[in-house]
Amino acid sequence: MTAQRLPLRPQVDVRGQGLTSQRVRDRMVQRLREQGIANPAVLQVMGSVPRHLFVDEVLASRAYEDTALPIGAGQTISQPWVVARMTEAALEVNPSKVLEIGAGSGYQAAVLSALGLEVHTVERIAELLRGARKRWRSLGMEIRSKHDDGHVGWADNGPFDAILVTAGGQAVVPQLLEQLKPGGVMIAPVGPAASQKLLRIRKDEQGKLTEDSLGAVVFVPLLAGLVD
Repeated sequence: MTAQRLPLRPQVDVRGQGLTSQRVRDRMVQRLREQGIANPAVLQVMGSVPRHLFVDEVLASRAYEDTALPIGAGQTISQPWVVARMTEAALEVNPSKVLEIGAGSGYQAAVLSALGLEVHTVERIAELLRGARKRWRSLGMEIRSKHDDGHVGWADNGPFDAILVTAGGQAVVPQLLEQLKPGGVMIAPVGPAASQKLLRIRKDEQGKLTEDSLGAVVFVPLLAGLVD
């Protein structure tokens, strides 16, 4: 696929009303454009995937604000700019198969899937994964997922063209880098909680890694183990 490919159309009526209406989503897309998101496919899919379905109903009216929101179990759904920027950076390598570490509410995976990518995602908290799977099914999205420790990744389904890590660690997990295909890219928040940077890590055809920062971010910590 190419970065210009149009997103898939969700298979449910997700137009919304009032504070979840298409007009509200269009304002979010305009704000993303003003914040530097330039890829037209990313902007289109950010306006079409119904973010309000990925938060609790009591928070639906805030779904299109540029802020992270709680989703339970001490986790959050990332602010729209972060989701858009991570997606845009991943598309730079024209990926077809993507691994996400930390499914959370399922929103980032849904955005990737709506772009026509083959999405594999790992979530350590079973309750969150059950909710995410229910949302994907309601949207007609086929996303491969498993309940496991994100540090382990999903080697059996790799290697991956792009890996997106949606929780912050002190360092990049070497086992995940091993699952990144030569020519691929990993997008991951790295550093202490108070000074995380969103890193773009490229692996060339010889396996050499180079990295640069996409800016300061705040993510929940990347924890080990499983929560049933």
